[in-house]
Formats: sequence, structure tokens, C-alpha cells
Amino acid sequence: MTTVEHPPALAPLRRARERFLTGLPVPDGVPDDVVAAWRRARFFGVRHDLNRPADEPARPSDSALLDAARPVLERLAPALGGRSSLALTDERLRVLWSSGGGPVGERWRDLSEHQVGHNSAALALRTRRRAEVHGPEHFLDAWQDVSAVSVPVLDPETGHAAGTVTVASGLCAGRRPHPGAALAEALATAVERELRACARTPERVLLDAYARATSGRERAVVALDGRNRLVSEAAVRLASPQVLEALERTVTPRESAGTASPAYDLPLPEDAGCTARITPVRHEGRVLGVVAVLEARPVAPARSPARPASALAGSSVPWRHAVAQATELARTAGPLLLVGERGTGKTALADELLDGTAPVIADAAESTGPVLQDQAFVGVRPLLLRHAERLSQPDVAALNSLLQERPDLPLVATYTPGTAPGPCLQRLLDTLAARSVTLPALRERPEDIRDLLPVLAPRPARGSPPLTWTLDALRALEQHPWPGNVSELAHLVRAVARRRRLRGPVGRGELPDPVREGPAARRLSPMELAERAAILEALRRHGGNKVRAAAALGIARATLYRKLREYHVGPDAP
Repeated sequence: MTTVEHPPALAPLRRARERFLTGLPVPDGVPDDVVAAWRRARFFGVRHDLNRPADEPARPSDSALLDAARPVLERLAPALGGRSSLALTDERLRVLWSSGGGPVGERWRDLSEHQVGHNSAALALRTRRRAEVHGPEHFLDAWQDVSAVSVPVLDPETGHAAGTVTVASGLCAGRRPHPGAALAEALATAVERELRACARTPERVLLDAYARATSGRERAVVALDGRNRLVSEAAVRLASPQVLEALERTVTPRESAGTASPAYDLPLPEDAGCTARITPVRHEGRVLGVVAVLEARPVAPARSPARPASALAGSSVPWRHAVAQATELARTAGPLLLVGERGTGKTALADELLDGTAPVIADAAESTGPVLQDQAFVGVRPLLLRHAERLSQPDVAALNSLLQERPDLPLVATYTPGTAPGPCLQRLLDTLAARSVTLPALRERPEDIRDLLPVLAPRPARGSPPLTWTLDALRALEQHPWPGNVSELAHLVRAVARRRRLRGPVGRGELPDPVREGPAARRLSPMELAERAAILEALRRHGGNKVRAAAALGIARATLYRKLREYHVGPDAP
């Protein structure tokens, strides 16, 4: 029976136990958990008149729990009264240590329900709470005049019950809590503290090595031992999940000869954005983990392409597909319409496609009158028409008529969607639809930003290095939505280059506030909130170890890292 404020009178409970043992119905008023415990004992085949245990298992010769608990138990055992006894059990309820002349002593080596039926140690281990059992609540005749209180001892690393501490005495059911409850709880707390001290020694070694690596400097440092991970603030900004996974793979505890373990450089992928210097951490002759010092790897400017136009910079699938499609159409006779948001590179791509043809250029955004003249289409010179959405009504009508007469007109036009087009302009768009290409927005191809930056940067002064960017700054640029697309990026690059007085790569702190702070987090759906809560709970249970959390959730590590990014879970969670 668990601890309750007012236990039932023992005389009715004794009569109920006698009826149970003789096969008669148990009267009302007996606690259900007591009756269930009696039934389990009968199911296990425990004899109620047992005076000695049926089996006497040998005490384990090697027990970390006993090693940690013995000094505490021997120090506090003298506080017991003469009729009391003290016992320590392991997670299988085998008695590891006992003292005193009371009812639980050397005679009983196993307190599991399979051996002795209902008792406080078995109840405390099952409920993970302090438990008391008095007199007839026990199944054994030998314990009918015994009161016992047990407290579980929790493993500080796993949180699982590692065993119990039990104080047993003569019957004292009229006093709640049991007179030995405070002593049992104090013993369990002290044993847990000793277990924590023993278990934490390697962690302290790792923490000391981490503290030395970060002492007095803003360094990007990561310390790992396969179960724990310490990451400095600078390392949070620099290390990607792939880098952390690569560092985890270096943690292989092993014997280490000699008095020192040499540091070494860990090869990382070129796109990691940093280098890693690894120093093994040793404890008692073994390598238990590593400390990694990360250094940013400046992003080198891209080589000048064979065709030096910024319009062709970028290697993403959407961009290369659009460029290839436009190039293919430009090789055949007929008009070409380039569609896209403002700043996506329509005009630059059109200039590239018409390079070497000396086109006639007309810009509807720069003129207040008609921009199309009949003589512009005479001969073989093509027409580059910018901002077709700004054409006047007469110009649209003239162009519609001209295309009807000359369907193979050498024309490259750019168009930025906006307000709904009128009937005449819609007719022009319908005519050009079969030979149109839509350029992707920059937010749809963020991976191209690294290719665009060296092309958009102004030429450095003689003797000055080209503009480079830290990995953290690149991530900020890639996460920005860029409503102005490549044009907005070009303005930012020029502004940064113009005002900076520092040397070295451009850091995140030099970017404008909207870019540096990143886009606002979207509102999560109820399903996503539930999934995020489950992930945080798994991380909490496993001390922030993402490898163990992913295994507990039944998902791959890569999936967990992706969801952490989607749900904006920081590196210090939980």
C-alpha cells in the first residue's frame, strides 16, 4: 500500500487477509491495491507461512550502487533504533547490504514479489515513490508485525530506479509517516549524490577541457564525448549539423598510450565553411572525448566565367533550366518574352542573349511617348524591348499588328507582372506565350547567392583582397526573402563594400538589420506544435543528445536536424 494519510484499521485488515488465505471472499473496504498484491503473491506461488526465502541468490560481487552507497549507509546506520533494520537493494530487489537486528536483515536476500510477496521495497521500485507497508498488508506471516518504508534510488544519468533503501521496524501503523521515513529519504538522496559524483567525473574532465579551450577568447569550440555536447556561442554560428555529425564520428573512447594525445586537423567538406582542429580529451589513460576548435574558412571569390555576364551566374536547377530554355529559343527565329519579378535579371539575360547583334533598344519605362518606330524593324537588327508592361496603348497595338505580319520578328522583350493587363496587352502576352520563359525569383534559388556575390561585388582597389563572406553571413543572405531579387542583392553588396573599414570576411553583424535578423518565424500548425513538443521532450529526456533523441523518436538524425531548423529550436534546447 502506498502512503496514505489514514490507513484502515489493522484488525479488519487482518480478518480480511485470513479470509483471503482460506479462499473466502474479501469484505468490502479493503484497499484494491492490497488485494491485488495478495493475489499476485498467490499467483507467483509464494507461501504465506514462509520463514526463510525459498532461494538465496548470491549478492553481486561488483555493484556501482553498493560502492557509492556503502560509505553513506555505514555512516548513518548507527542512527537506527535497536528494533529497526536497514537494507539496500538493487533494481532486481536483491539485498546488497543490510544492517540492524530488525525484521529485514541477513535472513532475507531477495525482496521481490516473486519471493516474498507484497512489501515496501517492491512497491517503491514499481511506483518510483516512497512507499510504506504495514502488518497485514504484507503477504508473509513472518511480517505481520512489521512496518517498513522504502525510497527508490534513481540513477542520475538515466533517471531509472537503480534500487531502494528500506527501513523496517516493529509495527507502527498508527504513526504516519513511518518514523524511519526521513532517514530513508535522506539515505536515498545521499546515495544519489554519490552516484552522481562518480558518474560525473568524466563529464567534469570534458567540461574542464572545454573551459580551457574557451578561456578568455571568443572561440568557436565544440566538446563531445558521444553522450554530451558543449558548443560555444561562436561555434553555434559557425558549425552546421553536418559539421557536428562529422565531429561526433571522431569520438571513439579508446586506450591511449603515453602521457599526451596529439592534436590533429579533421578533414571537412569544402562547403563546410570552416576547419576543425581536434584535441583528444583523456581520463584515466583513456580517450573519452574530443575538443574541436573551429576556424572560419573564407569563401573564395568564384572564378570569372568564360562569359563574364552576371546574368549567367548561378548553378541552381531552376536558374540553369530557365537560362537554357531562353538560350534555346534565342537561337531560332521569332520573338522571345522574358517574364519575372523586378530585379530577377531579365534585362541582363536579354543583353547576354543579344550580345554581338547590335540590337535596337527601346525602354518603355524611360519614355513618355511612343517608343516603337517602324524603321526600327527594318533590316536584320533585333529589338530589345524593356518593360513591356509599361507600353502605351498605341505601342501595344502597333506591336500586335507587327507580330501578326511578321511572326518571326527578332524581338526580345522583358515583362514584369503586376496589375491585371488590359485587353490589348493581354493579346500581346497571349501571342508571345508560346515563346516565353519565366525567370525564378532569388528566394527560389538561394543557393545561387554564393555565385552571385563575387560577380556583383565592385572591383577591389589595387593591392586589396576581394570581398569575402563568413559562413554565418552567407546563411543570413540565403535566408532573406529578397523582394527586390538580384537587384536588391547587388545594392546591398555595393553598400557593404563602400562603407566597410575592416579586413577579412564580411560578418553577419555588418549586414542590414532585416537581413541580419532573418525572416520572422511562421506560425506553426497544431500538428507541428505537437511534433515540436515531442521533439523537445525527447531532447530533455536525453540531456540534449540529438542522436539519442532521434533514436527514441524513431526518426533519422538528418530528419531531426531538419525539423529543428523548421521549428526554430535553438542549439541550447531544451
